[in-house]
Amino acid sequence: MIRRSCAIAALAAALTLTVTGAASATRIVRPQPRTSPFSHVFNDIVGSTNWSGYAVEAPSQFTSVSGSWVEPAATCSGTSTGRRHHRGGGGSQQFASFWAGIDGYSSNSVEQIGTDSDCNGSTPSYYAWYEMFPAGSVNISTSQFPVEPGDTLSASVTVNGTSFTLSISSSEGWHFSTTQQGSGLAQSSAEVIAESPEVCSGFSCQIAQLSDFGTVNYTGADATAGAASAPFSTFTTNSGPHEIVGLDNNGAVKMQPSGLSASGDAFSVAWEHN
Repeated sequence: MIRRSCAIAALAAALTLTVTGAASATRIVRPQPRTSPFSHVFNDIVGSTNWSGYAVEAPSQFTSVSGSWVEPAATCSGTSTGRRHHRGGGGSQQFASFWAGIDGYSSNSVEQIGTDSDCNGSTPSYYAWYEMFPAGSVNISTSQFPVEPGDTLSASVTVNGTSFTLSISSSEGWHFSTTQQGSGLAQSSAEVIAESPEVCSGFSCQIAQLSDFGTVNYTGADATAGAASAPFSTFTTNSGPHEIVGLDNNGAVKMQPSGLSASGDAFSVAWEHN
């Protein structure tokens, strides 16, 4: 079973990583926070062993998030440095997830929808999914809702009371939507993320080997928290928007986000290593 984990790992001054039980994050120790190009707004930089991209916080609860990306092709070598179990199976498998969601940065749940570019040995696979973490992800039918490299996917999560509507559309003409129930969820953050998901066998879960996805380009990273939908750049609570760098357990960068665009709603994430 795949789970898109909400655990954030922070890089300490000694350059050692620790994974917290919740999705807390602290700043990478650097002389100055990055000045974003969109408007002299300072945003912080945090490290994670599974996420890369941007998260935002606000004084009010988030009621929507959206983002689009071009599905990247997975380069599959047929080998990996570790073996992971996917739905009980084994083999040389690597995974990369791309999604938009609410919660997870400063809470223990994530309500999210996205796609994957994965490798099973030398064979790539592409598909869409949704998840109400900590429950496992639900794969969306590839026969009805196929995903291929080069497709533009547009995802959103909207909240009405305890109802979470998770939607995704493809430039190839299809649209998928599901409404899931979630009471008492924090709605304390919104994210657009590239991720090494957790892969579970029984009760044992590990962060998967990251497939080589090259670069994924995101646009339309917008969210709503008590007002009209706005670009991620406008959410400056707690030194946001939070730029999340994907790190391995030795502190080396495995996924590197770019700065936000001048419009404040576009960026890219580059694969560095698995």
